[in-house]
Amino acid sequence: MRFDRDTRGEWIVDPNELAAKLGITLRLLQDEKNLGLVHTRVEAGHDGNEGRSRVTVRCREAAWQGVFDAQGRLINECRLLSDQSPNEVIR
Repeated sequence: MRFDRDTRGEWIVDPNELAAKLGITLRLLQDEKNLGLVHTRVEAGHDGNEGRSRVTVRCREAAWQGVFDAQGRLINECRLLSDQSPNEVIR
């Protein structure tokens, strides 16, 4: 999986890949997005994690977290329980 940036510097991802990472269908992901139920958080790394970003995506039935390097390559990931809080430190 890879995250890229658009011309404004915003992260973009293939929705098919994201649905697979969440373990849900593309249709369910799209439906939940249209209902405003998909929440995304992007956090920049600090100190020893400079250049990395942690991305957390949550919807009603699934949550996923990935750490990306400065080029947008996925270097670490995990599925979260839908009510589990993300880690405090980027690994």
